[in-house]
Amino acid sequence: MRRIAVRSVVLAGLLAFGGAVPAGATPVAAPPVGAGPEADVAYHGRVSLARGQLRIWLVPQNEGPSALPNATVRVRLSADLADRQELSEGCARVGPREVVCETGPLPLRGRGRHIGLVLELRERTAEVVVRVDTWWNGGATDRNHANNEHVVLALDTGDAYAF
Repeated sequence: MRRIAVRSVVLAGLLAFGGAVPAGATPVAAPPVGAGPEADVAYHGRVSLARGQLRIWLVPQNEGPSALPNATVRVRLSADLADRQELSEGCARVGPREVVCETGPLPLRGRGRHIGLVLELRERTAEVVVRVDTWWNGGATDRNHANNEHVVLALDTGDAYAF
């Protein structure tokens, strides 16, 4: 059941951001801008890199003015992921350097579920650029992208870098 929910979120995200839809998937028309609710989704968290293992902890937040039943956060890396990953529930790998995770319900002026990822890199590297943004916003309009689009440089020191 959980895989179906993630798949529908992933498909909706592909459509909402102009991506291609996989063969056999049923396309769903994206709502026009301004047709749905408005919400201000934000992400706060930290990133650390040590010995080829990237740890990401983040908390989605909604400043309103509407609650959202779900949204999808995207994490993109400057380095390739190892072939095998054990991802958190509600998360899916969507490319060699990308993972998406559902946020769960985002109440008005509230937080979604805490998302923790431990990602293995294909090769050990001295640094990784981590980009965090909203992939699908639950059909809502978000006029403030400053708090949901982050770029973090993580050095292979084990230190945590906050965003």
